Amino acid sequence: MKFGKEFASQMVPEWREAYMNYNYLKTLLKQILIFHRRQTRLPENHVNSLPAPPSKATSLKRRVSLFRAFSGLTSRYGNNSLKEDKEDEVILVSAMQQADEEQGEDVQSYQTVFLRSSEEGGDLELVFFRGLDHEFNKVIQFYKSKVEEVVKQADELSQQMDALIALRIKVTNPTAAAAVAAAMSPFINRTNTGSIPLEVIHEDQQPKRTEVAKGYQMASLEVLNHVKVNVAPETPITTMKNVFKSLSPNLHFNKSEVKVAEEKLKQAFIEFHEKLRFLKNYAFLNQLAFSKIMKKYDKITSRNASDAYMKMVEESYLSQSDEVSKLIERVEAVFIKHFCNGNRHQGMDTLRPKAKRDKHRITFFVGCFFGLSLALTVAIIVSVHARDLLKSQGRTQYMNTIFPLYSMFGFLVLHILMYGGNVYFWARYRVNYSFIFGFKPNTELGFKEVLLLGFGLSVLTLAAVLSNLQMELDPQTKSYKTFTELLPLALVIVVILITICPFDIFYRANRFFLLVCLWHCICAPLYAVTLPDFFLADQFTSQVQLLRNLQFYVCYYGWGDFKHRNAETCNNSTVYDVLFIVIAVIPYWIRLLQCIRRWNDGRDSTQALNGLKYFSTIVALVTRTIYSQKGGIAFKVISASTSGFATIFSTYWDLVMDWGLLSRNSENPWLRDKLILPSRSIYFIAMVLNVILRLAWMQTVMDFRELPFLHKNALTAIFASLEIIRRGIWNFFRLENEHLNNVGKFRAVKSVPLPFSYEDGYKNL
Repeated sequence: MKFGKEFASQMVPEWREAYMNYNYLKTLLKQILIFHRRQTRLPENHVNSLPAPPSKATSLKRRVSLFRAFSGLTSRYGNNSLKEDKEDEVILVSAMQQADEEQGEDVQSYQTVFLRSSEEGGDLELVFFRGLDHEFNKVIQFYKSKVEEVVKQADELSQQMDALIALRIKVTNPTAAAAVAAAMSPFINRTNTGSIPLEVIHEDQQPKRTEVAKGYQMASLEVLNHVKVNVAPETPITTMKNVFKSLSPNLHFNKSEVKVAEEKLKQAFIEFHEKLRFLKNYAFLNQLAFSKIMKKYDKITSRNASDAYMKMVEESYLSQSDEVSKLIERVEAVFIKHFCNGNRHQGMDTLRPKAKRDKHRITFFVGCFFGLSLALTVAIIVSVHARDLLKSQGRTQYMNTIFPLYSMFGFLVLHILMYGGNVYFWARYRVNYSFIFGFKPNTELGFKEVLLLGFGLSVLTLAAVLSNLQMELDPQTKSYKTFTELLPLALVIVVILITICPFDIFYRANRFFLLVCLWHCICAPLYAVTLPDFFLADQFTSQVQLLRNLQFYVCYYGWGDFKHRNAETCNNSTVYDVLFIVIAVIPYWIRLLQCIRRWNDGRDSTQALNGLKYFSTIVALVTRTIYSQKGGIAFKVISASTSGFATIFSTYWDLVMDWGLLSRNSENPWLRDKLILPSRSIYFIAMVLNVILRLAWMQTVMDFRELPFLHKNALTAIFASLEIIRRGIWNFFRLENEHLNNVGKFRAVKSVPLPFSYEDGYKNL
């Protein structure tokens, strides 16, 4: 693999703009190479093998050197080589102070003086070194700012560790804790101007003179009088208490507080260590990139400028700074001691998780299940065609009862496959979806795992459909009173049991993550809304037909006569018609409540408008459903007008707010400044498809519900599938926009809420 591709693959995606622009500098070098080839007029395959002819300036220098004073025969060879080096100098690199308008202070920058600018092609090389200086200064400034940021975070984590260790001592042995507080009173009010962040604090319950003499910092219990605890877990109950009654932020000194504080601080250390590793890798990769680009320059120009430039790089802050390496060592020492009971192997496995490896058996089973799905599909088509089931008397009965039961799994499989496609393209274009969703390290599913789940469920569903058809034609099972009609219900039970299975099989971490997000959606707005929560709720807004089919499941097997395929009890029930509307409204109602919660937490007017969008969709959905049930010109006009308004509102929000497109003055007209996909036409095609697929509701008001060769339930399933496809397209561009927002803010690690809050002005480290 070429270095440029390796360099891009090793970048932190959110910091991409802060890395050295290797491709841009290679483009400048290519221009220099083209100029040299034109000058020498040699074929491309020989241009690198021949040395460059001496220029006129070089010849002039040599002639001038003949008239210099004679240095004597006894001169040291070292002095002669030094003079020759000076004669061969190509660049001079110097550090200078420049005023930074944003920060209001002077910052150090590096400037390269190119000494051969008067030669032919020197202007191109001068442009190269100006670009090189710009990239190097950019890297230095970013690295300095991040180092200052992590040093401040280390100080904050040190304060958190003080409070945690004091709380541990207080809870474990209150009597001994009082003795410690009394014994340590002479040391409590000292300042720490020269202290090291994240020093390993000892939590012994009795201070020893030898330890004090050695300079160890003993844990002080005085900090507990100056902190407030933030360990109350967010639950619907605590949220209601916060609304009607403020919770006490004071410490109660119990073990549950210690446990919750430890978990929060442990996660904070893991994220902080990851940020330090990113920063260390950032410095190494950029140094390597500057070395590579200078070697390319030397090779193309036949000069020797890399030594001088790399000497400057090695003496700069990027190479000489050791704060990050020291902080990594201290973080690991603190984490192993205080969160892993001194078990270094366990601590390092937590802080440095091993990279996820692709498993060949996943690829094998994906292929197997895909082949089985195709074979079962062909078998069903052949069976239906051979027995002419589409023209049989039981066709209408089958489409009204059995088809809705199985089509629910079809919607689910299609959604999973669309998500698998999303994951594939997110990974291909380096959209950090695992960080955006907040998956634990190495637990995110790749596109192969997602396709495995999709095709696996497809095999189960198609096998059940084929079995149902075969049992229906078998004289022994044709009475509709046996296992035949229970196959769809059995399939639902199997899927639910696999989803809630507590054992570590079938990607337990992901199933638990899904269930937690689902619970947050159900309890909206009692939980703080995160991106996975509203992203999942948005998926349900495109699965309205699936939810209605699930309602039919409950009615059909609960109150209907499933033994004789009689669903009249459900279809003729007024309660069922009302629930038919309520079930469809639930996903949009959840999103409305989530918008209200986000507006309440951040006072962001954008969330109020987003909530208005979902409210307009609820009104349109209710009126369309009532019109489909009762008909009438009045309901037709109302449903058409409300649906049109909701469609315009939602389409605008998709394109402008969720995707960040339609910016008139951007670098890419009518798109946005930064794009991930290589072709701009893809964005315009996606926008057009989003508009067209959003108009699927028109089939309701246009009374386009059934075709001569297609049952109304089949037509409904087709339009529902189009909405799922639209949602899959929306998913990719929504996360792309979120990723670019993270890139713009250089946000590469999660922010973890800390368990303790210190009083203003108090420091005791």
